[in-house]
Amino acid sequence: MTAVRAPERPRDATTMPLVARPFAQNRVAAVALLAVGLVAAALALIFFYAPTDADQGFSQRIFYFHVPIALTAYVCFGWGAWKALRVLWKRDEAADLQSYVAIHQGVIFGALTLLTGSIWAKASWGVWWSWSENQLVLFLVLFLFYCAYFMLRFSVEPGPSRANMCAVYALFGVVLIPVSFLAIRLSQRFIHPVVFTLHGPQMAGSQFLTFCVALAAMLALFATLYAVELAGKQVDAHVRELRALLQ
Repeated sequence: MTAVRAPERPRDATTMPLVARPFAQNRVAAVALLAVGLVAAALALIFFYAPTDADQGFSQRIFYFHVPIALTAYVCFGWGAWKALRVLWKRDEAADLQSYVAIHQGVIFGALTLLTGSIWAKASWGVWWSWSENQLVLFLVLFLFYCAYFMLRFSVEPGPSRANMCAVYALFGVVLIPVSFLAIRLSQRFIHPVVFTLHGPQMAGSQFLTFCVALAAMLALFATLYAVELAGKQVDAHVRELRALLQ
């Protein structure tokens, strides 16, 4: 008699080791845990490991918040532009919501950039803001440009037309990112000291390590907030669809 072999059970989260199950079932939890660990490590390095600057003193430590937050804002806007390109190029309907969430996170990090930059400027140079500084004004223009994105989005009825217009708007805005970044690099004024040159980072090894960990923490925080907000928006969209079907 020929033995009948039972069908092989597919390998899923229930067949994985207990330690691996939570991470396999919920990648957002894994990213969130990574973000918490990196933020804690960054705070410890900033306040207990990085040396105090000889010129600016304790206030220079805000550099480890301000610059990583600003770079993360650029990443948010860039990711939103990439998803916007997929809307126009691949007709990816899901990319419209992804672009919106990325830009929303970019505006949050942009506001934090302006806040931390103003605090640093006041503590180090005695001014909250200087309208004569092109790099400050250009970042403010970039920030306000993406704030206006929401005015466009919520003034048009949902659908392919809104997705296309928002995608075009997001792609136009991404052009301001290299302009804003280069303005900082080319400025000869006191507001933004240049610490990264062609010869490498102009800082001690402990400072560079602290900066890298702080940047990784901000990027991980963005990834977590992006995933959580995107999941919430998707659930809200499904609920709206169900309500429409039941009416």
